[in-house]
Amino acid sequence: MSLSAEIAALTVLDLSVMGVSPYSARGLTQTLDPIAPSSQLRRTVNGDLKDLSAPQFRKYVSAISCTDQNVPALDGIWPGMELIVDCAVTLSFQTNSGTPQRPAVPGSERTEGEFTIYRPRLVMRVVSYTVQEDEWGASISWTLNLEEV
Repeated sequence: MSLSAEIAALTVLDLSVMGVSPYSARGLTQTLDPIAPSSQLRRTVNGDLKDLSAPQFRKYVSAISCTDQNVPALDGIWPGMELIVDCAVTLSFQTNSGTPQRPAVPGSERTEGEFTIYRPRLVMRVVSYTVQEDEWGASISWTLNLEEV
């Protein structure tokens, strides 16, 4: 296996524009949460809970974080920039009665029993990021916050 293939195999995360630099994303974590406006729940005078949210607000917010040996490729990346994110996090749906709600990262779909599991490909904007270096410990911690377009 070539060095570039070995490095590419270190994470399933892929970020267009910035990429994922070698040894910056091993063991990363990624969260995927609905944006706040996607949940507009109200109670009636009878106490019934109603969903008043509009379907166009069914979007995600994501935080990707890691501590590794190298800094991620954040030079020239600014809040507001648009990225295509091949997520590390997975989603699933019932195979016989559903379809993926987002495009799947090519090659990421698999079926387990009655469920299809896949990694979504999302178009997102950079909200913020932080980088912290522990000089003596020779480690770099970083977090990238994103919201779906």
